Amino acid sequence: MEKYDVTVIGSGPGGYVAAIRCAQLGMKTALIEKYSTLGGTCLNVGCIPSKAVLDSSERFHDAQEKFKDHGITLENLAIDINKMVAHKADVVQKTVNGVAFLMKKNKVDVFHGTGSFVNAHTIAVNNGEANPTTIQSKNIIIATGSKPSSLPGITIDKKRIISSTEALVLKEIPKHLIIVGGGVIGMELGSVYARIGSKVTVVEFLDSIIASMDAALGKELQRSLQKLGFTFLLGHKVVRAEADTDKVIVTAEDKKGKSITLEGDYCLMAVGRRPYTAGLNVEGIGIATEKGQISVDENFRTNVPNVYAIGDVVRGAMLAHKASEEGVYVAETIAGQKPHINYLTIPNIVYTWPEVASVGYTEEQLKQTGRTYKIGSFPFKANARARMNNDTEGFIKVLADKTTDEILGIHMIGPRASDMIGEATVAMDYRASAEDIARMSHGHPTFYETFKEACLAATENRAIHF
Repeated sequence: MEKYDVTVIGSGPGGYVAAIRCAQLGMKTALIEKYSTLGGTCLNVGCIPSKAVLDSSERFHDAQEKFKDHGITLENLAIDINKMVAHKADVVQKTVNGVAFLMKKNKVDVFHGTGSFVNAHTIAVNNGEANPTTIQSKNIIIATGSKPSSLPGITIDKKRIISSTEALVLKEIPKHLIIVGGGVIGMELGSVYARIGSKVTVVEFLDSIIASMDAALGKELQRSLQKLGFTFLLGHKVVRAEADTDKVIVTAEDKKGKSITLEGDYCLMAVGRRPYTAGLNVEGIGIATEKGQISVDENFRTNVPNVYAIGDVVRGAMLAHKASEEGVYVAETIAGQKPHINYLTIPNIVYTWPEVASVGYTEEQLKQTGRTYKIGSFPFKANARARMNNDTEGFIKVLADKTTDEILGIHMIGPRASDMIGEATVAMDYRASAEDIARMSHGHPTFYETFKEACLAATENRAIHF
């Protein structure tokens, strides 16, 4: 029987990062992964492949719609979806190979198979052979992630009613893609197919898209996606989805009960994800759960003292980078250190185009708590770099304390928002004031000057260029 200081179950961004940090701290570490490749949902069928096809579709759309403004003329422009998917697969393969290399580099022992608790210190790894491998471990970290959810009565058949996993490997461009859910996954994958020729209809139960983010971002993103050809049915509840060999019929009702029927060739269920703990036997060793999530304390320790859980299987947003931070936190806690995580400064990003990113409190949250605040906003149409790139949609909005000027939230929709949110996150982590950012030199011409201008606008309405 192999013996370890720490065993991590699940090799996604939470699990493999936790394993590396444990090894760095001198602990003998094992990593258990159910599938043949490392990296979990994020690297194999989530973040990495979706961003690869998003980038491919953005390039095609730019060539089709924007190149002519730069004096570039193309003839017989076409999209080869098979090559696009092959490029995505190549990116995924190189990325997961990189994780495998990191395991060897850090001397983490990798076991492939389904990990299942025998007792609080023993795990059986079943890889289909007659006798499972057995591991004994002083500490165990559960990082098994999540799986796509559906709605009651609607089965994801992986053919016509699909999840994000199947949407990333379609062999044809949908004529009409119906998306159930107006969250991040639906908007990202919907924009991929809208750019390359699909009709896209979004059915969302709430009255806005990306509803967890600042309301101003959802409104602006909806306007942008409508220009791309999206149709939105907000305030509609999907009650039925039925698949045939070559089509799918979706029935939805508005708030008054009026029914509407949609016919498409694919229906993407994008209503969120659920924690995945199948096969772990957490109930067998008495680990407490609530609504499918594993219950943990402030140090991610379960009610079984030597067992921890991180990422999508515990409370909080299902974000890869959030899981990674928790993985580092647990590793350092086991090593006797005193790490910390500030959940307020974990950024949220939507990789549509324009991109959407935010960190800190939303305006709606500040209103609910009664905190007094001021707003500084600056549009990308007034930014020189945005004009020369023909990317003038969107804005950056800064929320600051009305009395102290401390930045409370930063919300942006525009070009390269996924990169610009980095400066915003640093500013919030170090409790900067709007004036602090306003007085820092920002390169010119750059997109991120817009952040400086928004902070100037929040500081006595001093924006220079608008």
